Amino acid sequence: MRHCLALLALLLSLPLHAAQLHLELGDTSRTWSSEALLVHAQAKDINVDQDVSYKRPMQYRAVPLAALLDGVNAGDHLQAVALDGFAAEMPAGPLLQKGPAQAWLAVEDPAHPWPALAPGKPGAGPFYLVWSNPQAGAIRPEQWPFQIATIRRLAPVEQRFPALLPDPALPANDAVRQGFALFQQNCLVCHRLNGAGDAQFGPDLNVPHNPTEYFQPGYLRQYIRDPQSLRQWPQARMPGFAEGVLSDQELDALLAYLGHMAKRRP
Repeated sequence: MRHCLALLALLLSLPLHAAQLHLELGDTSRTWSSEALLVHAQAKDINVDQDVSYKRPMQYRAVPLAALLDGVNAGDHLQAVALDGFAAEMPAGPLLQKGPAQAWLAVEDPAHPWPALAPGKPGAGPFYLVWSNPQAGAIRPEQWPFQIATIRRLAPVEQRFPALLPDPALPANDAVRQGFALFQQNCLVCHRLNGAGDAQFGPDLNVPHNPTEYFQPGYLRQYIRDPQSLRQWPQARMPGFAEGVLSDQELDALLAYLGHMAKRRP
C-alpha cells in the first residue's frame, strides 16, 4: 500500500505534457505546443456566449486562427483533423477574416483541463476551433471542430474525390448541386460516400446502400433532424440538424443529392 501511495504521489508531481498541434500548409509545416500557444503574442481570453459543443457560455485562452495560417490565401481549402478521425472541410476565406465572425483556436491548458462534453466523454481539448459572433457569418456547427490534432491545406473536395461529384450535365442551379455543397459542409466531416472522403467516423452513405433507399422519406427527415428520436443508444454520436442549422429547403437539397448519388455508385 505504501508503495502504491508513493507511486501516486510521484505521478501527481510530474509536469503535465503539452499537446501538439500540427500545421501542414503546403510548402510549410510547423508544430505548435499548447504551452507555446498559451503565451502566443496574440493569445487572449475570449468569451463564447453560446458554445456549440458545450451548449453553454464558455471562456477560453485563444489565438486568432489567422495568426497561425502563414501563407494561406482566402481561396485555399483547409481540413481540420481531430484525434478521433473527424475531418472538417473548411474554405480558408472565413477563417482568415477578422470579423464580423472571427475564428479562434482555443487552447486547453494542461494544468486546467476543460470539462467533459458529456458524462463518460472527453473534453473538447487540446485544441478547439471556436467563433466570436458566429451568427454574422452563418457559421454552422460543423465549423466548430474540437480535439483538433492537425490542420492542413489540401485541394478542394471535388478535386480530391471525384466519386462525390453529381452528374456534370446537371444545370448550375439544380438543387442537387446545392445539396452537394451542403453534404460537404454537414456530412463529409463524419461520413464517406462511394468510398471517397477522409473521415473515419461514420459509415459510407452510398455503399453498399444509400439511406434514401432503406428509409421511408418521412423517417429519413426525422432521423436527420433528431437521430435519437428513431434510434437510441448511449454511444450515438450523430447530432441532430435543427431548422436553424439546416432549413427545410436545404434539407430538401441534401436529400436530392443523396437520392441522385444512389444512381451513381462506382
